[in-house]
Amino acid sequence: MLCHSVVTWEVEGLQTVGILLVVCSSLKLMHFLGLIDISMTDSVEDDFELSTVCHRPESMDKLQEQTKFTKKELQVLYRGFKNECPSGVVNEENFKNIYSQFFPQGDSSMYAHFLFEAFDTNKNGSVSFEDFVFGLSIILRGTINDRLNWAFNLYDLNKDGCITKEEMLDIMKSIYDMMGKYTYPTMQDDAPREHVESFFQKMDRNKDGVVTIDEFIESCKKDENIMQSMQLFDNVI
Repeated sequence: MLCHSVVTWEVEGLQTVGILLVVCSSLKLMHFLGLIDISMTDSVEDDFELSTVCHRPESMDKLQEQTKFTKKELQVLYRGFKNECPSGVVNEENFKNIYSQFFPQGDSSMYAHFLFEAFDTNKNGSVSFEDFVFGLSIILRGTINDRLNWAFNLYDLNKDGCITKEEMLDIMKSIYDMMGKYTYPTMQDDAPREHVESFFQKMDRNKDGVVTIDEFIESCKKDENIMQSMQLFDNVI
């Protein structure tokens, strides 16, 4: 199990846990929505139908063209999304509440905030079904480069094309708050900063103090653990 492997990760490898948590969190979210291990033979709606919604998604045919999901898969995804989000959208507070159920032993609010920002591509303060499936399409069906680009965008907090030590420290603190303090109770308060330094030693190839998308992708592709985690995306739904 990926989630179990994350929490039992060696301390020296914690700088890669953030990448793995993208996988873990996405799978947990799909499990919460009832999308993993769901029977594809169950009856599903013929099209997007919702009696009272704040947001009505685009047509299924259009979403099928824009994503790498089949019509049947989109129907299943929508059924789960509709059941948990009857208004048709998820705001950040609801998103945080969902993730607090995934990681009850820690404080997942900051990591959930970062993940919400990555899904909220329109920057309108809500995640629609379209936002949801576009993100999942990349995470579950995209190429290795697609998936790593998505992860890089998650960590590039100000979206300026590079990851700074300050941004990575915020990410590491959010991961540490969510699981590190409870997984590794003997770790010191400066542990997140130490892991940031380790991250930059590994990924900042030209030692200019920032990690670019090219450095990030190159380094991740050379990390056997990250590459193995990518295989867990396949055939999820």
